[in-house]
Amino acid sequence: MKEVEIFYLTGCPYCKNARRAVEELCAENSAYRELKLNWIEERERPEIAEKYDYYSVPSLFYGGEKLYEAHRTHSYDVIKQHIRSAFDHVLSA
Repeated sequence: MKEVEIFYLTGCPYCKNARRAVEELCAENSAYRELKLNWIEERERPEIAEKYDYYSVPSLFYGGEKLYEAHRTHSYDVIKQHIRSAFDHVLSA
């Protein structure tokens, strides 16, 4: 099973949008449900978070490669599109 690390912060509105987007994407495309999603709260797991190169959350990684890092200007639709692209990349790898 292919694993995706998703770094987030509790209370972050962009991370909340990412969770909503993941739920919608998995409902829309059953192939995405085959991915193992490791949600990592960076304040709870700093020993893991410090091993990855990112500045903002949510950030998605596959095999150590950063696939997406959110920015404050990203709307829900932009976040969802980036997550879809990341999931498609992982499934095709």
